[in-house]
Amino acid sequence: MPPDMEDAPSNWLPVVLLIIIGVGFVVSNIVASLIIGPSRTGPGKAATYESGMVPVGDTRRRFNVRFYIVAMIFLVIDVDIIFFYPWATIFAPVVRTGTPQQGAALLISLLIFVALLLVAYAYAWGKGVFRWD
Repeated sequence: MPPDMEDAPSNWLPVVLLIIIGVGFVVSNIVASLIIGPSRTGPGKAATYESGMVPVGDTRRRFNVRFYIVAMIFLVIDVDIIFFYPWATIFAPVVRTGTPQQGAALLISLLIFVALLLVAYAYAWGKGVFRWD
């Protein structure tokens, strides 16, 4: 038997210990909240709470789709910023050590990427997504 296989159960000890600690933490928090936490009920507890404001209107009211589109545009911009970091880390070394064609290809690819983002932004602007009437 290889020497690595002899220690196989002891290699799992930290993983099992971490699982036990995690499950114990969850269970102890739930039990502590049941024991320590208040258990009063009443009309004040049953009332709807919306950031200290009195709720107005029906809860089933439809929202304008514009809010979702703005949220999606926000997410797209966040994801695009995430893609800029790897590009930036690759671009500087390629410009220093690579050929000018490689640096130009990377720059053109980023410009195309940003141009597509601007086209999508202009489309959303043209559709009136950013008007808050």
